[in-house]
Amino acid sequence: MKVLVSNDDGVFAPGIVALTGALESEGYEPSVVAPDRERSSVGHAITLTRPLRVWKIEGGGYPTGTNVFASDGTPSDCVVLGLETVASESEMVISGINRGPNLADDLTYSGTVAAAMEGHFLGKPSLAISLNFVSGEECEYYETAAGAAVLILHRLRDLQFPGSILLNVNVPNIPASAVRGFRITRKGIRIYREKVTPLKDPKGRSYYWISGRPDDQMDEGSDVRAVAEGFVSITPIHMDMTHYPSIELLRRAGFESK
Repeated sequence: MKVLVSNDDGVFAPGIVALTGALESEGYEPSVVAPDRERSSVGHAITLTRPLRVWKIEGGGYPTGTNVFASDGTPSDCVVLGLETVASESEMVISGINRGPNLADDLTYSGTVAAAMEGHFLGKPSLAISLNFVSGEECEYYETAAGAAVLILHRLRDLQFPGSILLNVNVPNIPASAVRGFRITRKGIRIYREKVTPLKDPKGRSYYWISGRPDDQMDEGSDVRAVAEGFVSITPIHMDMTHYPSIELLRRAGFESK
């Protein structure tokens, strides 16, 4: 299987290098098109106001012979460029491994998930994979996430992976031997507290950092709970955002002309 690999952490990020190496070693044919710099939290942005460039990358820890390209575009741009130009024979899209989780409402901001979403929009089965690394932890277990991605791909091939599906995968930042298994989950609830930190520059002018402290609701069956308990979370996502129960309610309210 030919796979287009992208991310939002940049083409030289250790996560995408580890993922590409794992795919190569398992007999897949990965091609990489990724941003030339970190593009975290850009969401599903597409660049329409300037031309984009793509250039070949050598080295960087990738397996010898792998086609690796950088672009000055967003993660979504990279997937469009990959599938339309340098990796047009790709059969699916994998985005990651992200340095940090994309749990609950994180996926609405995530460039990692957006890259997989773009693959989905272009008719390819797609997978976003993230490592639940938290700032301050001493080790990043990318090999755990890479192994989980490969296992998921193996099982999906046996199931004839449907082109209509997008999977958001989050992996605990622990050794592979400590992972308790896999859980099929739903998107949980994560609320960021204290999202804006006001500060002053040396001249007394105000500026602000947007970040926040995540506060998760540990509901049974949610992605946040599964990862917190040491499981790999697999959340199937679809792009139809229509709230169907409200259709009839709005009709009864008289919004439609007769």
